[in-house]
Amino acid sequence: MSETASAAPTSIRRLDSKDATRLARLVMAYDDLQTVLRCCERLMTMLDDGGHGADDVGVEALWTLALLSYARGFAEGEGGAALTQSDLVASDDDGEVLRWHHVLLHLRDHHADQSRNPRESYTVGIAQDPSGAVNAVAVTSVRAPLVDKAAVRRAGAIAFPLCAVLDERIDPLQKRILADMRDVARDQLDRMDLVEVATVS
Repeated sequence: MSETASAAPTSIRRLDSKDATRLARLVMAYDDLQTVLRCCERLMTMLDDGGHGADDVGVEALWTLALLSYARGFAEGEGGAALTQSDLVASDDDGEVLRWHHVLLHLRDHHADQSRNPRESYTVGIAQDPSGAVNAVAVTSVRAPLVDKAAVRRAGAIAFPLCAVLDERIDPLQKRILADMRDVARDQLDRMDLVEVATVS
């Protein structure tokens, strides 16, 4: 993303317009994809030994965050979806990217399901003694495997070019908003809400 300001601002005014809402949506999606890439980098390091000794909680947390962040870029919301499937198919001759996109969205649904544990599936059964009589209730579980490096690598490979797609949309939109606002009178600008910005010393 390019910088459109040449000097440090003394104040920032809230802009409520269709273009501003769209720009906020695009930047949010860009930041989400950067999160996907950072999660994938950390996951690759954690899974380098085949996942043996990897922190299960850390792996699941990073993978879940990556899936949620990825899917948000395609979700409808204020400002519209930042990305669509057509952004994936431009260079996808064999349909592999689109297939993986659907896999990632399915995994997101699985990990975000409020009623189901994504780590294990549970079964309740009745235990019998040697004579066949019921003597206990048994609860068994099957643990889901950790995400593998191939899936992480693929998620990162899909997210990376999408960052460039978003950057190509963000830059001209920033420039258009700036050009439109340069002609607004000072008194009109002064009536717009101030955005509180914390300064870091």
